[in-house]
Amino acid sequence: MKKRILLALGLASLLALAGCGKKAADTKTSSESASQSVSESSSESAAATGELKTITVGASPAPHAEILEAAKPVLKEEGYDLKIVEYNDYIQPNVALESGELDANYFQHYPYLENFNKEHGTKLDSAGAIHYEPFGIYAGKTKSLDALKDGAKVSVPNDATNEARALLLLEANGLLKLKEGVGINATKQDIVENPKNLDIQEIEAAQVARTLSDVDIAVVNGNYAIQAGLKVSDALAIEDAKSIAATTYANIIAVRDGDQKSDATLALIKALESDTVKKFIETKYNGAVVPMF
Repeated sequence: MKKRILLALGLASLLALAGCGKKAADTKTSSESASQSVSESSSESAAATGELKTITVGASPAPHAEILEAAKPVLKEEGYDLKIVEYNDYIQPNVALESGELDANYFQHYPYLENFNKEHGTKLDSAGAIHYEPFGIYAGKTKSLDALKDGAKVSVPNDATNEARALLLLEANGLLKLKEGVGINATKQDIVENPKNLDIQEIEAAQVARTLSDVDIAVVNGNYAIQAGLKVSDALAIEDAKSIAATTYANIIAVRDGDQKSDATLALIKALESDTVKKFIETKYNGAVVPMF
């Protein structure tokens, strides 16, 4: 009888210990689950309230910087704070991009970038085409193309790619004829017919619009025309939307080679190709700037 009592007490003790062990294990599991839940919650909260990453983009004041401003709220939704640095020339934005001062720039077309790389040994590339700006012929001292006299002065941009574009526009309007096949590589030396003996003056692109009071007509880059207060509707002639110039000279987002598909670059392109930006371009510029998307 005594042995039975001792056996029963021993069994009860073992059962009690087993019960305690299970309870401890349950408590530990619940604690770990709670900890994991808090960790996940904190992680989600950090993602939602984390600081924005900064992306710095160089641009011409108009229309590029204005378009970038319109893209700011969209880019913020992608987790980026857009810093815009304005430039008034076509050299420094590429120099700053190559040196790492900028993450991207937005002011040029691909032929210009390609030529810049060759001349300066830089390694920059296009991440995407955003818009094109029709070149226009604007009146200076002479108010119509038909009224141009022999020896009339015509100012055009002096850099290789933009000069070719200007010459193509003059050719399209019957003012001269270029050597067959030269296309976007045209220079003054490729003029084979100049019936009015036009005096073509090569001027730094940013200064062409300022020469209007001194020349008969000027062929002006779209962005510099905007800055000068010139309207496409007032131009004596503009590029056709289907011309080789219009399709070739779309303005691009340029980045250092290797950054074309970086997270920051893709976010920037996505913002610039948004419906918000497209509507801004079409509303603000009335044909002076044409979206490529």
